[in-house]
Amino acid sequence: MKSVCVFCASSVGNDPAFAVVASKLATAIAQRGLTLVYGGGHVGLMGVIADAALAAGGEVVGVIPASLKSKEIAHGGLTELHVTGSMHERKALMERLSDGFIALPGGFGTLDEFCEIVTWAQLGYHAKPIGMVDINGYFGALRGFFDHAVAAGFIRAEHRNLILEAESPAALLDAMAIWQPTTAVKWT
Repeated sequence: MKSVCVFCASSVGNDPAFAVVASKLATAIAQRGLTLVYGGGHVGLMGVIADAALAAGGEVVGVIPASLKSKEIAHGGLTELHVTGSMHERKALMERLSDGFIALPGGFGTLDEFCEIVTWAQLGYHAKPIGMVDINGYFGALRGFFDHAVAAGFIRAEHRNLILEAESPAALLDAMAIWQPTTAVKWT
């Protein structure tokens, strides 16, 4: 794994722990010599993670749609900034540039990006590790929903297991480094 995409919010949320863990994740990514790929903004958790990775000497690649460049205040100090024509192009480019994916707290946009990348893995479009750092139980309800969907027969257990979970950035990056792709595809 040479690059990790982090999906996170353009706000910092109400819990200071969100920004602390975002900074720790960025530092861990940079210290491992990995490139951070993210949404390209300079605000919210996106700004925290980019600034922390850069401060730790890491390479940071932002991917932002032209329509959000001014709203999310595109980061001006990145190693690279790609401006796309749409959100669809943004997600596709982030996938191509990344060897793994991590979700930090966020709202609908973060969940959209995260669920789409999990769906692509389920369909066999990529075989890259995917994880979430569950800060103060932020993803607890979502994780419970995923388990409920397995019990209800809408998600296969092996596809639920595509999502690695950890409470610390280091533990998640360690799990991602040794992760092996599943051989099950959605229709078998």
